[in-house]
Amino acid sequence: MNFLVGAFKPPCNVSINLADGRTRKQVPLKKENGQTVMVPLFQSQENIVGEVVIEPVQGKKVEHNGVKIELLGQIELYFERANFYDFTSLVRELDVPGELYERKAYPFEFSTVEMPYESYNGVNVRLRYILKVTISRNYVSNIVEYQDFVVHNYTPLPSINNSIKMEVGIEDCLHIEFEYSKSKYHLKDVIIGKIYFLMVRIKIKNMELEIRRRESTGSGPSTYVETETLSKFELMDGAPVRGESIPIRLFLSPYELTPTYRNINNKFSVKYYLNLVLVDEEDRRYFKQQEITVYRLLPTP
Repeated sequence: MNFLVGAFKPPCNVSINLADGRTRKQVPLKKENGQTVMVPLFQSQENIVGEVVIEPVQGKKVEHNGVKIELLGQIELYFERANFYDFTSLVRELDVPGELYERKAYPFEFSTVEMPYESYNGVNVRLRYILKVTISRNYVSNIVEYQDFVVHNYTPLPSINNSIKMEVGIEDCLHIEFEYSKSKYHLKDVIIGKIYFLMVRIKIKNMELEIRRRESTGSGPSTYVETETLSKFELMDGAPVRGESIPIRLFLSPYELTPTYRNINNKFSVKYYLNLVLVDEEDRRYFKQQEITVYRLLPTP
């Protein structure tokens, strides 16, 4: 039995080593099995340089039809399992057909790689980047090794960032006005605003501000929408009176936000909303929702 198990083991060990692997920033990435691993972080237009090391198991040779490394950017929709959409696909041929008897290192370089979209792990969709090494073989399965990496892309401070002013009311019962200082926020920003009560003729029990993420995948009749409430922030407990104003100050850094993604490769979008919820003494709920834009600001050293 042990002989049979050994017969199916690959005849070599393959590793992908990045040239700046020891100094490059590492970030957590959740794998399909639920485990979290640390992987290198890149941004668009960077060079990805390193070497592939193939080391035959002692006493074995590796016959192959060529060795290549690919850099792939893929979108996977979970409701279309095993269906990957490659939006980036680069390849470097590392070796011609032959035999390997001893350890061999193959340098590789992908220069100023266009990686337009950020890595994303969502409810129904995953966008990922991988380095994939393939050792092609006759009659037996190819030997394949993967290295995941994460891409973050940064946005400068917006030149125009208008405030949000809205009114919500129920005729002759309730009239409130709310204002947020801006409409675009970076991931570590603070939402600052105020709520004014202009008319209160119903008994308000409490008021909350929610941050909601809405992920839309697919298109047409096969569109899937998932809405998650990421945070609930109690603004007020008790009945407000006319003329009262309530300040809002909500820090975004504790929450696992991503930037806003709009129609990524015609496959998915991710949007964020501030949802104001009022509850009266009869537990009726009143909502007012406003979209905000979230972006990734280049971190200061």
